[in-house]
Amino acid sequence: MSGGEAARAARAEAVVRHEFAQFQHVRGDDGRADCQDDWPTFRAMRLSQFLEWTPRLLDSYADDLDVADVTGRNLLTEKYARMMESTAPERYAREIAPHLPPLSSTRLALQERIVATQVAWARDFRAHYPRLGAGMRVLTTAEDTDDATSLETYLRGELGTYSTRTLRLYAAFVDAVAAEGGNLTERAVARTAGYAGFADLDAAEAAQDA
Repeated sequence: MSGGEAARAARAEAVVRHEFAQFQHVRGDDGRADCQDDWPTFRAMRLSQFLEWTPRLLDSYADDLDVADVTGRNLLTEKYARMMESTAPERYAREIAPHLPPLSSTRLALQERIVATQVAWARDFRAHYPRLGAGMRVLTTAEDTDDATSLETYLRGELGTYSTRTLRLYAAFVDAVAAEGGNLTERAVARTAGYAGFADLDAAEAAQDA
């Protein structure tokens, strides 16, 4: 690992630890969730995402987390709160939306463009790796239920917590990956499979029948 790669890995690790610290203060209607005590899984899933990011994007999001601490916000709480716009729309409009930072129409349009790209990536991944895909979130907001939140809804929630600067950097990053024919879903799941001890995605896919 080169010096630059090592520095990015250390930065990604710090971001994941900061997120997990904020995650400890998220409270759902049913109290603390089991996943809030599962650091290994949280770390693997989030590192798989952040290790693909550019250093500038990582630094920007790290700053978002720092600013949130200073200003009394919790980006993880806000992420899950924003998801309720789909999963519990009446309650969201009445109890939650008034307490969240408003998002401009321009920003929402940019978020939707990113979401469309990433949902397409996930759909393509599921077509190539159906067994692995079966263990992922459902794809679209239309498939949301009380017990299952789709990738589309999850992405809207997460993107809604980014600062304007981070969102623009993330959009540029997604556009660059798309321009080179890449697929962030495939890259992230490949990393997660590696953490689980699989040589590659094909090995992880075959193991789903075992």
